[in-house]
Amino acid sequence: MADMKSAYERAMERVQGLGEASAEEKAQWKYAPQGEALAVRYMKEKFDIAKEITALEPLARKYVVKSAFQSFISNIELPRSINIKDSTGTALEGIRNLKKDNNALEGVLGKIKYILDHYEKDGALQREQAYQSLKQDFQERIQRAVQQQTGASMPVNIDVEREPQFQQEWRATLNQLDSQYYKLLDDYKKELRVIFQS
Repeated sequence: MADMKSAYERAMERVQGLGEASAEEKAQWKYAPQGEALAVRYMKEKFDIAKEITALEPLARKYVVKSAFQSFISNIELPRSINIKDSTGTALEGIRNLKKDNNALEGVLGKIKYILDHYEKDGALQREQAYQSLKQDFQERIQRAVQQQTGASMPVNIDVEREPQFQQEWRATLNQLDSQYYKLLDDYKKELRVIFQS
């Protein structure tokens, strides 16, 4: 029993085996929260973030920009509501203000804006058509099922939109329609990450 170690002792041995954190790791731990805080503040107030970042010391600037960028990119979403649309627009402006006069960045931001606009306009029409098609199909399936059970060919008046199975099928259809947009958006976010690493 004397040679058994507590979980705490084993954990402390592993921590000691990791060694001392590098100067870069320490700087990142120190300055990353500043970047997150700046991004959150920008999302609320839309101030001149570039001016605040320029005022930082060069070592801090690198980590603050990286952290703010990560916060902004996490706010880029498909415009499912006016609030999401607004916060995504603010996040895109924030990214643009972090790295001005960059043609590659402008190109990717333009692609993202195109996808978001397409989702909002053309995508809305696609979703409405898919919804109506699914509703009609579901109604026909219920009608056939009732006819098979009763033998009567009388029309059935059921609000299919309230049926749990219809709701489940609609969510699956909606996820399938949105998945193409999410894939493109994720690809463009990866392109943005590459730009911000350079």
